[in-house]
Amino acid sequence: MVSQFALSGLLIGMVLGWSAIMPQSKAATLVTSRSELNANDQLDWSSVGTPFNPFGPPDPAAFLPNSFTVDSAGGSAIQVGIPAATIPGVFPPFIFQTTDPGIPTNFASGDFILFTGLIPGPPPAVGNPGPITLTFADPVAAVGAQLAVDDIFSFTGTVSAFDVSGQLLDSFSLPGTSSTALDNSAIFLGISDDQARISSIAFQSSIPNSAIGINQLSFLSAQADVPEPSLLVGLAVLSVTVASSRQKKRSFNV
Repeated sequence: MVSQFALSGLLIGMVLGWSAIMPQSKAATLVTSRSELNANDQLDWSSVGTPFNPFGPPDPAAFLPNSFTVDSAGGSAIQVGIPAATIPGVFPPFIFQTTDPGIPTNFASGDFILFTGLIPGPPPAVGNPGPITLTFADPVAAVGAQLAVDDIFSFTGTVSAFDVSGQLLDSFSLPGTSSTALDNSAIFLGISDDQARISSIAFQSSIPNSAIGINQLSFLSAQADVPEPSLLVGLAVLSVTVASSRQKKRSFNV
């Protein structure tokens, strides 16, 4: 007959055992390259609307609202938010394709860029500094894009991730550069979260009154969740309770 003390010891041992083998929760982490993100979905800005034509008069059809929703390649709805410019005369946000001739940047040639808007003029042009905030219909595990600042060679780029309650998960900053080299040297800013809590992400720079742009957004949609420690402990308690009940029945039948 197994005593109650033995059963209690077994329960404690199972709970401690489950706790020991369960992976510990990690904070959100910085991701500095697209390949490290292990993305399974993407949003190419070419799908949003008419690209801006730098060689003709401004086409109103090319300008975007400050808030709109677009679907990713995999069908995930993403809301885009860019604050309205506080400086009169700044163009609304728009999409452009970076090429030479055209609008050269230090993204890869041919990339489509989501741009916050500016007042055309000699560099450095006055622009809308953002931030660019992207909100997912369903939280994701990792997300990132490359970032550059208009007409500014050196800056600090920042990426921040928030959960469904708007609470900051983490924020990271890196030095970046901008140029017209079309060499894909724009910094990649991404965040990964092992609990897939990323509901929104915001990109911004350290430069006031200068427009920012990001290229293709890559992200990892939530995968099958590992059972929470509390659930596993509950299963352990249930198992021991059942074992105890069976043992009592046997002892009464003796």
